[in-house]
Amino acid sequence: MDIVWHFVRLSSPLYGLVIAGYVLASLPAWRREWSSRGSRLIFAVVLPVMLFQLMSHPAELPPVGGRVLVAYFGSCFLVFFIGRGLARWVFGMDGVAQSVFALGGIFSNIVLTGLPIARIALGDGAVPVVALLLVFNALTLWTLVSVSVEWSLHGAFSLRGIGKTAAHVLSNPIIVAIIGGTAFGRLGLSMPAPVDHALAAVGGLAGPAALLALGLELAGFAIRRAVAPTITLCLVKLIVQPLCVWLLARALGLTTLEVQAVVLVASMAVGINVYLMAVRFGTLQGEIASSIVLSNLFAAITTPLLLAALHAA
Repeated sequence: MDIVWHFVRLSSPLYGLVIAGYVLASLPAWRREWSSRGSRLIFAVVLPVMLFQLMSHPAELPPVGGRVLVAYFGSCFLVFFIGRGLARWVFGMDGVAQSVFALGGIFSNIVLTGLPIARIALGDGAVPVVALLLVFNALTLWTLVSVSVEWSLHGAFSLRGIGKTAAHVLSNPIIVAIIGGTAFGRLGLSMPAPVDHALAAVGGLAGPAALLALGLELAGFAIRRAVAPTITLCLVKLIVQPLCVWLLARALGLTTLEVQAVVLVASMAVGINVYLMAVRFGTLQGEIASSIVLSNLFAAITTPLLLAALHAA
């Protein structure tokens, strides 16, 4: 019980920032465009600075093995098909809706919650693990859902669509910062101490700023009807996926820190990008919007419990 309370106390201020952002953006005088501008600043500047600075110091960070990718994305593929099965056999959804529903069960909000919470709860040593997952997350999972949708519609998929997804991912400033910082450090380069300290200071703001931005963004989503699919999706995302990741990570012999990091990422709420995919394919916008809000509320409880269980294991 003491371990659970420890992680509750540790994570409460973090989710408190999300609530603060939500309340702020819900004020009558608040303009939606301010939330968008704040999020763009954090995505384009603050988080990339933090990631570049951290990844440019490889000697200070533990190495990350390729088994991390197998453990995380292997479980994602498994849970994706579980999600499609539930969408089809329980809710009678068509192939496109099944694909978007299943994506919601595996696409974590790594940037706004996974990265800052992992750094604060597990330390800087967890950042390379999360960064590795972040680099491959959008490319792998967006490709998976795109292939699933195209197969449902046409019985085939196009390499052109995969290429466009890859180009979009590789132009993301956060991905560029991870790759650039890693290359910078691997080449044996170093920044002048004043510059490095300045970047570290900016990076120190990244976690709180990202969580506040999440709250600002959540205020733009409404909880709508279709309660059963929404709750089911939250259960798949917050319980089934972390459990599958944990079992596969243990089976592959990942280190304790790697296990904690991949399970923590898997325990994060439904990513906002899933809503963009729902809009793109014209299906489940209400269910996905509701699951984004509710899964963030539930994650404030389930994530500390998972961290405590991992610590005690």
